[in-house]
Amino acid sequence: MSHMHPLRDLNLADLRRRTSIKWQAVDADVLPLWIAEMDVLPADPIIRAITMAMVDGDTGYPSGSGYAEAYAEFAVDRWGWTGVDVEATALVADVMTGIVEAIGLVSEPGDPVVLNPPVYPPFFGFTEHARREVVEAPLGTDGRLDLDAIEAAFIHAGRDGRPVTYVLCNPHNPTAVVHTAEELAGVAQLVGTYRVRVVVDEIHAPLVPTGFVPYLSVPGASDAFSVVSASKAWNLAGLKAALLVAGPDAAGDLARLPEVVSHGPSHFGAIAHTTAFGEGRPWLDGLHADLADNRTMLADLLATHLPGASWAGAPGTFLAWIDCRSLGLGDDPAQAFLDRGRVAVNSGLPFGTGGVGHVRLNYATTPAILTEALERMGRVIA
Repeated sequence: MSHMHPLRDLNLADLRRRTSIKWQAVDADVLPLWIAEMDVLPADPIIRAITMAMVDGDTGYPSGSGYAEAYAEFAVDRWGWTGVDVEATALVADVMTGIVEAIGLVSEPGDPVVLNPPVYPPFFGFTEHARREVVEAPLGTDGRLDLDAIEAAFIHAGRDGRPVTYVLCNPHNPTAVVHTAEELAGVAQLVGTYRVRVVVDEIHAPLVPTGFVPYLSVPGASDAFSVVSASKAWNLAGLKAALLVAGPDAAGDLARLPEVVSHGPSHFGAIAHTTAFGEGRPWLDGLHADLADNRTMLADLLATHLPGASWAGAPGTFLAWIDCRSLGLGDDPAQAFLDRGRVAVNSGLPFGTGGVGHVRLNYATTPAILTEALERMGRVIA
């Protein structure tokens, strides 16, 4: 297979042999369009690198700065950003682990963390597990960052002098919004005014075809942390590894990261992610093309089968945040789609404020599966 069209290589029979959670957590008659796993085969260079490691018995602990170097080169190539200092990075098990460790470098238990709901549900769970207080700055009605709400949250969170941390999702999950340079500059201005530290999740960044702005590239963001990974764009969630990147004025904080944190990532994960950023760009370009086609197809399918539903069509992830409030399916339409349509999508409720009546649908699948899923969902309201 050429893998020039990664989302066209597999069929339902192939996919049902998978033992990962996407396929195993649902009944055999359910089409799973929920968790962020793509229905693809890995890029050939990644298959070769992992296979060679196995053949060579290279199955030990990760070492070196290859991951950071590959990411730095990718950032220059794709975003024209030269700001990744390989020395100011750390290998971590995954993005959420990196976020929690970064929060721990700049705050104490009980301190506030500002989030922008509706947002990736583990942001809530991991923040609470880290014994921090969640303060919400909901997205605007247009689904974009609301700088007034963010400022109000910073003021409220810091009212008694506690240090405030802001966890930003760029691009945003679940809305797939790609924040603009202007929006991010507005954030940087606010965090400077209110002395807030930023930790930004940029795991979906390689999926953005054009126009992605790394937060650390924005003036005023020099004391922030970014957490990045190849796991979403190259479908490597089972190969654990991520990179915690410090801005120039956060490098001193990163130096306090406990050495044991580096024990979390998998050696195979580091090999796979390094290869993805270094050699996986042609495959990624093919994926971009397939996802663009699927977005067009999904818009047509929604218009045909769920004409009351609305979706912004943003390209920041392979996830569609669909407003189903006009369909008469109650606060949690995902339950109806599962029970009566046998399609698994994510409920909007765990995403927090703004999630009622919404679902998150993963369209990184084949055209045949996407088509059948929307036909089934349409029958629920027929």
